[in-house]
Amino acid sequence: MIRCLLFLFILVFSITGTFAEETPKKTLSLDEVIRLAQEQSLQAILARHRFRGSYWQYRTHIAKYRPNLSLSGNLIDFNRSLKKYQREDGTYTYVEDYANTITMEMNLRQNVGLTGGSIFANSSLQRVDQFGEDDDVMYLSSPVQLGFRQPLSGYNEFRWEKKIEPLRYEEAKKEYIDAMEGVAMRAVNYFFDMALAQMNVEIARINYQNTDTLYKIARGRFNMGTIAENELLQLELSHLNAGTSLNKAGIDLEIYKFQLRSFLNLSRLTDIELVIPYEVPVMQVDIDKALTEAKQNNPEMLQMERQLIEAKRDVAMTRAEKGLDADLFASFGFTQTAPDIPGAYKNPQDQQTFRVGIELPLVDWGLAKGRYKMARSNQEVVNTTVQQEQIDFEQQVLLKVMQFNLQDDQLMIASKADTIAQYRYEVSKQRFLIGKIDVLDLNVALEEKDVARRGYISALREFWTYYFEIRQLTLYDFIKMHPLSALFEDLIE
Repeated sequence: MIRCLLFLFILVFSITGTFAEETPKKTLSLDEVIRLAQEQSLQAILARHRFRGSYWQYRTHIAKYRPNLSLSGNLIDFNRSLKKYQREDGTYTYVEDYANTITMEMNLRQNVGLTGGSIFANSSLQRVDQFGEDDDVMYLSSPVQLGFRQPLSGYNEFRWEKKIEPLRYEEAKKEYIDAMEGVAMRAVNYFFDMALAQMNVEIARINYQNTDTLYKIARGRFNMGTIAENELLQLELSHLNAGTSLNKAGIDLEIYKFQLRSFLNLSRLTDIELVIPYEVPVMQVDIDKALTEAKQNNPEMLQMERQLIEAKRDVAMTRAEKGLDADLFASFGFTQTAPDIPGAYKNPQDQQTFRVGIELPLVDWGLAKGRYKMARSNQEVVNTTVQQEQIDFEQQVLLKVMQFNLQDDQLMIASKADTIAQYRYEVSKQRFLIGKIDVLDLNVALEEKDVARRGYISALREFWTYYFEIRQLTLYDFIKMHPLSALFEDLIE
């Protein structure tokens, strides 16, 4: 009942939506369904957006090692307060400080990945307007100041980022190709769901026509007294069941057609007819080749490698936190003051800054040591987990390849069984017409014919399913014999 209501809904929805429009029709092969899925399905669009996010994350990492130029300043810094002032006789009083300060500064900064520090250069100009009985203006310039800052703790964050971020970006590339193969797998499933439904409609239509013909012939033979009434009734029942099967197959086809159309992001007005790929390439996948390509291309391998490096990084960071934390800062530049801008840049005086700051934990109740021990323990967990995942991954590849390599024989057997079952049914039908077999034998031959035809479609489905599973594991095309790739430059436009 639910299927009937859904079919009626789809039918009414299509009719009311089209009015006088002609429904466009698409005849699609398996390759075309996969291509459309990878171009315009919502899953493919989502995969492209995810890759763009990873690309800009990598670009952000690259930008950290390029010179950074910035302009900053305070346009208004007004202050009105009382400040302490010493008279000539040594006594103190409070006078009103009424001033505004304007500051502009240009900064150039460059991180140094080799050492983990940074170098900088800046230039600044400051104007101070002093209000009161005697308005006064003063400029303070720093034409150039050069300096560097260097952590001395032994942990270099930039060095670890240079190891991890490029690996993460390569992982994102492989994950995008893997996602496209996942879309292809879903396309294969949707394709064969509808292909089987389409085949069921064809089978049901042929069976309905055959049972109609046989029932009409049987009525004539019954009138002549050459067959019993129970055989006539059995044929009539078979004819009615064939009509029911035809209606149900039509409903199922519309449902699976609706699902495939939705997955491919096609218009609801588009009618689809599939070309079933009865011919498949004759091939055997080499196990060693599959393992080599899987280890080289699968994003899980890169993910495992990245996890090992991140675990080492965490150990190095917590080890550095246990000991002395020190920073070295030094700068050299020039400065000058004057009541006007040109004078603020004449005969500048030099200025230097040198500072070494340290922080040494004296009593932390084992906090730093605990963090270090946890990082070491986590590293051992990651190492063990990665080893197990590598073993499981290799076994998965081996299993899928062995299963696929059996599909040639399975497909050949299914094809031969289909041919034999079709021929047996035709022979049984002819023998029934001449009265050599009864209705039960004919129905058995009919059922075996339908089972064999569906079995052949299922064997085709398993062949392509196993093939695309191997493709997704190895990211390698074993028909064209080259690794799978993508035009990543086009994805970021």
